[in-house]
Parts: sequence; C-alpha cells; structure tokens
Amino acid sequence: MLLSPRLNSLTLPYRPLRLIAGAGIALAIAGLVVLVLLAILATAAGEPSQGSRVDVWHLVWMTTSQAGLSTILSLIAGVALAWALNRLRFPGRDLIVGLFASAIVTPGLVVAFGLLAVWGRSGWVNQAALALTGQSLEVPLFGLGGILAAHVILDGTFAARILLSRLDAIPEKRLKTGQSLALGPWQRFSVIDWPMLQPSLPGLAAIIFLLAFTSFPVVLLIGGGPANQTLEVAIYAAVRLDFDLRGAVTLALVQIGICSVIILAASACAPVSASTGTSAAPRWRDRGVARAAQWLILAVGVLGFALPLLAILFDGIGPGIVDVTSRPSFWKALATSLGLGTGSALLTLALALGIGMGRAATGSPLLRIGIGAPAYAYLAVPAVVLSLGAFLLVRNAGLMPEAAAPVVVLVANALLSLPFALATLAPPLDAIAERRGRLIRSLGLTGWQQFRAVEWPLIGREAGVVLALAFCFSLGDLGVIALFGTEDFATLPFVMYRALGAYRTNDAATIAALMLCISLAAFVLLPRLFGRLTDASS
Repeated sequence: MLLSPRLNSLTLPYRPLRLIAGAGIALAIAGLVVLVLLAILATAAGEPSQGSRVDVWHLVWMTTSQAGLSTILSLIAGVALAWALNRLRFPGRDLIVGLFASAIVTPGLVVAFGLLAVWGRSGWVNQAALALTGQSLEVPLFGLGGILAAHVILDGTFAARILLSRLDAIPEKRLKTGQSLALGPWQRFSVIDWPMLQPSLPGLAAIIFLLAFTSFPVVLLIGGGPANQTLEVAIYAAVRLDFDLRGAVTLALVQIGICSVIILAASACAPVSASTGTSAAPRWRDRGVARAAQWLILAVGVLGFALPLLAILFDGIGPGIVDVTSRPSFWKALATSLGLGTGSALLTLALALGIGMGRAATGSPLLRIGIGAPAYAYLAVPAVVLSLGAFLLVRNAGLMPEAAAPVVVLVANALLSLPFALATLAPPLDAIAERRGRLIRSLGLTGWQQFRAVEWPLIGREAGVVLALAFCFSLGDLGVIALFGTEDFATLPFVMYRALGAYRTNDAATIAALMLCISLAAFVLLPRLFGRLTDASS
C-alpha cells in the first residue's frame, strides 16, 4: 500500500537510519533468496540425472487443481459463515468469532490428524456407525477429498473472520437506508453486503491459493499416495526418501516459477491483514427462511471446525499423556519447539518493524516497493524449497546438515511468518506517517521518541498479534524440519509425524493436543498482553 501522493519530504520526519535499516534487511533477505536459488540452479546443472520417473506435469496439475478447488470452496464457506455471523446474536458469539480467527495459526498437521480422529477408520463417526448399524461407514478421507476438507476447515474459517470484519465496517447510514427501503435478506446481500465483500475477495483468494498450493503436512498425512501428491511433498520425497537431488531441484524450480507468477498477478490486489480485532454486535437481524439458513450454516461451520479439534483434545488428554510426558525425548522436542518458536517470533517482529518503519520513512514508491518486496520471498520460495536450498548450501560448504539445522529452521520459520507480519504492521505504520508525520517533525522528536510515544501505543496490540502468529507458525511447521530433523534435533511436529509413521496414534494424539493448546493459548494471550502493556505505557 503506497503512501498518499501528497506526502513529501516536508511531511515525513527525517529518518535516514530507518530507511537504511529497512533497505539493509530487504537486501539481506534478497541475498539469502539469491543464494538459495543459485545453489538450486548449480545443483540442477551439476548433479547427474538418476532417471527420475517423477511426472512433473501431473504434479503441477494436481497441485494447482487442489489449490484452486480449495480456494473456491474456502471462499464460498467464508462468505456464507461471515453472512451468518453478521446477522446472528447469541451467547458465545465472540468465542466462535475468536475460534474462527485462530484458524490461521492452527497447525495443518493437527487439523489433518483431527479429521482422521473423526472420520477415519477408527474415528468417532465410524465407531458410532458400527455400534448403531453393525457396518462401517467408508469415508474417502485419504485423497483429494480429505485434502479439500482440511483446507476448507483451515482457510474457510480464516476467510470468514476476514470477511466478517468487512461486513462489520458497513456504515450505519447505509444500513438505515436499507431498512427504510424494506430490503429483504437477499436484496440486502446483493445491494449492501456484496459491494463491501468484493474488493477483499481477490487478495484473500490469492492468499488462500498460495497457502493451499504450498500446503505440506496436510497432503503428507492424508494425501493418500502418489496420485494426490503435490510439488512440496514430491520434493520432500525426492530428497529424504530417494536422495534424487536433480529431481528435487527440477520440482523446486517449477514451484518457484508458478508461485512467482501467482504473486505478480496478486500484487495488484488489496492487502489482507491477519489482525482483525473484535467483531461488532449484529445490527440487522433477518427472519424466516434466511434466519434458518444462517443457523444451519453456522452449525455446520462450527461443527466442521470444532469437531476435529475436540477429537484431538478428547483423545490426546488422557491416560496416555503420562506415558508421553515421561520420556526425555518429548521434553527435548518441546524445549526445541518453544525455543525455535520464541526466537522465530522475535526475529519476525524485528524484521517486520525494520521493513515497515523503513517503508513508512519514504514517500518514494520505488523505494517502498524495493524495501517491502523481499518480505514476501517465502510466498515464492516456500518452506520445503527454502530448506532444500539451505540443505544444498550447507552440503556444498562441506558442513554437516545437523550443525546448521537450528539456524536454518529459525530463519526459514521467520520468513514464513514475515508476509503476514508485514501485512499486519505496515498499514498502521503508514497511517501514522501520513496523519501524524508533520506533527512529529514539528515537535522535533527523535526516532526513538517517535517510536515510544507515538508508534508503540498504536501498534502494540498488532505487535502481539505478530508474535503470536510467528510463534504458532513455527510451532506447527513441518516443512523445514522434515528435511533437517534427526533423533537429536526434533520438534513436536516432527516427533508427532514419526509417531504416526510407527502407528503410535495415542502418542501422536497427545502431542497434537498439546500443540493445539499451546497454539491457542499463544494466539489468545499474546495480543491481550501486549494490548495491556500498550495501554499502561500510553
């Protein structure tokens, strides 16, 4: 988002250090991406072919088709749920709104496992069918159906929370005009709601498509085999299972090319912030068929999202938790996950603040684009591809992958969160520069005084959101650790995935439940804590 054309050197405070810091961070990220790409290209040119039988076109078709279907279904679900929540008032509404907002940080591995706990062969639904009818209920969970279900649960509810904030922003005067004209439910949606939702849909669709396109743990767990394999899973299999580096590099280059095209196409879309705040109380209540439809949509949405999470908590928090927590390997993995999550969150916040303040310090569109663009590198070079490039760099340098693994995972997880962090912090920083820049300049505030007295009180809660997002993304990430994980260096998702591979589903359920509790606690508590700290310091 560019600054207003009226901003110039007389409006903005003179902050050369911020500009230099933002440019330095951007150059460092761009340099890292270039090194990764050079390592990938060098390997592609120098690694002898092993006669890989990977069908690239099938993988591209499968990846794009499932991402496209996931995007369409998630947007439909998001619009429907936002419409229902915008009209209904009931006890616990704020809890459901917050639950949907947490979808963005709920680990995909946890949701996929929750689907297995509900709809799998040994899941709740099948067990109930056996008890009632004596016959099992065969649900095609493994394959495209399961992938789409998991993505709609994660991305559809996230879309609902974003779109609900757009409906909450409808001006009161417009609603009163609609009521005075006696608009029906469907008329109001087409005349008032849809024009508010439509501008956000392209940017939201781009985010959901990229999230689904680069989805790794969901496809790895419930993809159902090579027929539904995506590019990221194929890259992982080529490196970890076959050690076919040339095949992995070819797939990585294809993925980078497709993601880059998508990002360029989406660059003209309105930005979508992950920080949504609280939801306004409903101001328009429908009746009759529309109201019944709203309750039905809400019930299906809540059950679809909450049931897998409840199944994880029910199956995971039980007697088996004592056995899992008695193992030193669990505590080591937990400490590793918490340490990496904390370090990644702090690094993400520092990078986002540096880039955001650097962009806000200049009115030049080219400088703003140059400083901000590298922050979105992860979208073009996803986790598995980034970790593959890092693996190749470490290998070419003659180092052991185990020695570089903590640094690689930390940096990769920070880059994973950075696009969302910048989308959250950049708009308020730009608004401060636009609306209060002249006042800051006239008061002669230093950069530190400006941050402490003006910026921090206004972005403190958003900083808490950024820390929560980055921590939860790191906690639930499997894409990077999948290539670097070992017996001595393991995180909770890696330990959980290995437990599933060894058919220790009780252990996996316990780890999933603990990951879910930690993620939700961080997502709820960190923004509130920083909001209170901001209020206390203002």
